[in-house]
Amino acid sequence: MHGGLRDPNLHRVRILIATTGVLSPGPVAELTQRLNSGDDRVVVMTVIRVPRSFLDALDDDVRRSFLDDTKDESDAEAKAASYLEERGKRAVDPIVAALQAIGIEPDVRYVEGDDPTEAIINTAEDVGAELVMMGATKRLFTEEAWRSVSARVMDKSHLPVLLVPGSRIEDTQEMAIIEP
Repeated sequence: MHGGLRDPNLHRVRILIATTGVLSPGPVAELTQRLNSGDDRVVVMTVIRVPRSFLDALDDDVRRSFLDDTKDESDAEAKAASYLEERGKRAVDPIVAALQAIGIEPDVRYVEGDDPTEAIINTAEDVGAELVMMGATKRLFTEEAWRSVSARVMDKSHLPVLLVPGSRIEDTQEMAIIEP
């Protein structure tokens, strides 16, 4: 693709971009533009583990009697939703901004979950993705890499998975490791 022209021989695909915040926005946006005509669906998502017990303990606003064992479920859900959105925005906003800068308006999903692999595969299915794009934060071809989220998604998903290298650590040239 040169000068903004799309190769007519490439099939347009619905893409799910799964990120923890380590994907380089520019290359991801450029690759997405090459694979997608702009009229197909692009979804950017992240998986957040919401520490509900910790959030429940942050009841500084309301002091209750020790005898009052009632819980305001809507308050707990609001805290969890706020936490999910705040953490989710941090992870996806750079990629969303890069996509918007080239004219792609992605859908955004913040998914609560303890198992990122399962959440990514389920979200891909929910949105009808034909390709999952994610970061490779560990060196491939090492035993440790096969325990990574991206390796587990490749193993368990029926969809093609495109791995984009994450940021390198300057002094060692090692791949940055971000554990879920």
